[in-house]
Amino acid sequence: MDLGLPVGEVALLIIALLAAGVIAGFLAGLLGIGGGGVLVPVLYEVFRVLDVEPGVRMHLVLGTTLAIIVPTSLKSFAGHRARGSVDLPLLKRVAPFVVAGVVIGALTAKVSSGDALKWVWVIAASLIAAKMAFGREDWRLGDHVPPFPWPELAALLIGLISTLMSIGGATFVVPLLTLYGKPILQAVSTASGVGPLIALPGVIGFAWAGWDAAGLPPLSLGYVNLLGMAIVAPLSVRAAPYGVRVAHKIPRRTLELAFAAFLASVSLRFLIDLLW
Repeated sequence: MDLGLPVGEVALLIIALLAAGVIAGFLAGLLGIGGGGVLVPVLYEVFRVLDVEPGVRMHLVLGTTLAIIVPTSLKSFAGHRARGSVDLPLLKRVAPFVVAGVVIGALTAKVSSGDALKWVWVIAASLIAAKMAFGREDWRLGDHVPPFPWPELAALLIGLISTLMSIGGATFVVPLLTLYGKPILQAVSTASGVGPLIALPGVIGFAWAGWDAAGLPPLSLGYVNLLGMAIVAPLSVRAAPYGVRVAHKIPRRTLELAFAAFLASVSLRFLIDLLW
C-alpha cells in the first residue's frame, strides 16, 4: 500500500474523480443501471490520464468501483425489501453460491493480467449489449426457476463474472429471472439483493489481492483507491437524479439502445487497447 502523498498528484486525482463522479452518476441515472457498468470505463480513463501503471490500472478500477457501489447496492436492497418485492427464499438459496463466485473472482483477479480483465469486459459487455439491442421481453426459457443445481451454478458464474467486471450482477440476474417467468419488478428487486453479496466481499478480495502491489496511486488500500471511493460515491448519488430526469423524457426502447451502444463502445475501447 502506497502512503506517499505528493500534493500535486493528490490534487489532480481529486479533480479527475470529481468529474468522474458527476459523469458516472448522470449516466447511471440516464441508463438505469447500478453504476458499475458506467464507473469502470470512466475510472479507467481517469487512471489512464493520471498515468497509473498499466499493470495495475484495470485491477484498481475494478476494486474501486466495487467499493463505490457498496452503499448504493445496500440502499437499493433495503428499499426493495421494505416494499416486500424481493424473492427472499430464492435469494437465500443462491446467496452462498454468489459469494463463492466472488471469492473465485477475487482469486482470479489476483493472478490475472490487466489485459485478461479487459477481455472479460470485451466479451461479457458485448453479449449484454447484443441482448439489449436485439432481445425481446416475451422471450422465455420456462415458467418457473429450474431445480437444483442450475440456479446455484448460475449464481456461482454470476458472482465470478460480476466480480471480474465490477458490476452488481443485476445486468445478468434480471434478464435471467424474467426468462423464467418472474415479473420484472420482482426480478429487479431480487437482483438488488445480489448487489451487496458481490460488492462487499469483492471489495475485501480486491484490497487483499493488491495489498503488496507496486505502482498504486496515493491512498490506495490494495486495489481499492479510498480517495476515489470517498469522492465518487456521494457525487454519483447526487448526479443520478439529473440523469433520471432526462431518462423520463426518453422512450424506454431508446434507453435500452443507448445503453447497448454505450457498452459496445466500451468493449470497442478496450478491444483497441488490447490489439494496438
